[in-house]
Amino acid sequence: MTALIRYQTALLLRSQRWLAPVLLYAVFLAVGVQSGQPVLDSLGYAAAVLLPVTAWLVRLCATQEPPAARTVAAAVAGQPKLHLASLLTAVGCAGLLGVAGTVVVLLISDPANVDHTVRVPLPPAGLAGLFAAACCVLLGAAAGALCTRPVLHRRGWSVAATALAALLSLVATGSPAKYAVTGLVTGSLTGAVHIPVLPLICSAAVATAVATAVCRLTSTRG
Repeated sequence: MTALIRYQTALLLRSQRWLAPVLLYAVFLAVGVQSGQPVLDSLGYAAAVLLPVTAWLVRLCATQEPPAARTVAAAVAGQPKLHLASLLTAVGCAGLLGVAGTVVVLLISDPANVDHTVRVPLPPAGLAGLFAAACCVLLGAAAGALCTRPVLHRRGWSVAATALAALLSLVATGSPAKYAVTGLVTGSLTGAVHIPVLPLICSAAVATAVATAVCRLTSTRG
């Protein structure tokens, strides 16, 4: 699996297709996160932006191989493992973005609540931000995996479905990502830090179930 992930990572880096989602994340952070803003609000915003970016990265990694190269690699390692490696590559790239974004937010934001009257301790705030980012990465990966091959092969339908799934993952009632982000924003009102442990567990369970299903499906639909 390590070799497959390195192979998928090399393909992604050489194709330079990663530039678009990475630049999108950077632009959203530059626009939405300003120096001196309350740290918990900014962490929630940075985490939420990760969800559609991760879904985009998953689509890129799942479709980046030429058909001939995919056939050869699948013959050696098997379609399920090859597809799982592409998903893990996307999750790893999005995770690095999430860590970088969280660090930037912690460095430039004001460690206080919305009214700037209550100090917010940075270590637990950073942990809460990382947990929320992880929730959004995992649900973004699940959304992307369900909206690309082997589930959807047509590019137009795949792009539209990915955008809709990412939006629903952020705003739908019961979404772990929504609870994680809302917990940060709500906590910013009083200065209380709520670490989203349960949403992270639920996000991991959803992502694992989706990854298992789509990887098995590659054996029949490619």
